Amino acid sequence: MPLSGKLKSAVFLDRDGVVNKAIVRNGLPYSPRQIEEFAILDGVKDAVTLLHKLDFQVVVVTNQPDVARAKLTYDTLEEFHRIIMEKIGIRHFYSCFHLDSDGCNCRKPKIGLFLRAAQDLSLDLKSSFLVGDRWKDIQAGQEVGCKCFFVEYNYAEKRPKPPFNTVFSLLEAAIMITGFKSDTRDI
Repeated sequence: MPLSGKLKSAVFLDRDGVVNKAIVRNGLPYSPRQIEEFAILDGVKDAVTLLHKLDFQVVVVTNQPDVARAKLTYDTLEEFHRIIMEKIGIRHFYSCFHLDSDGCNCRKPKIGLFLRAAQDLSLDLKSSFLVGDRWKDIQAGQEVGCKCFFVEYNYAEKRPKPPFNTVFSLLEAAIMITGFKSDTRDI
């Protein structure tokens, strides 16, 4: 991390279920595996535009174990990210390809992706936010000191532990986040 210069605030986004539609099977969310399954959620472009206007770095942090399972090719994953970059304007993507059993430090709920992004992009994690749709996202965000927003889909899985704000879309979270930033601006 640079020794001089001001650290920036970020909004970390989980990808599947926050930026693009998750594929839900038996009440559990999964990543799309083919281009035909990939769809950006309504309101995401407006949310990211709003966040960029207030100088937030918008960073995707995503677990993508289907790459390790050979159910998703790396090239297809990169194509998903290219689509997001072109259509939405997000430029920063940090992905973990490991399985839970690998014990890596980057697979959420562990915080390696956040620490790497903070170092690469000169981010202040304590003045940053996380928007996620699973308990692992929220736990990781909490551990690094982010204010967290949980996109509620009522998945058939463990729920995150408080504190977090419940929202129903990235756009709703972005409106709340920009309200927080507006309240703390120097006048």
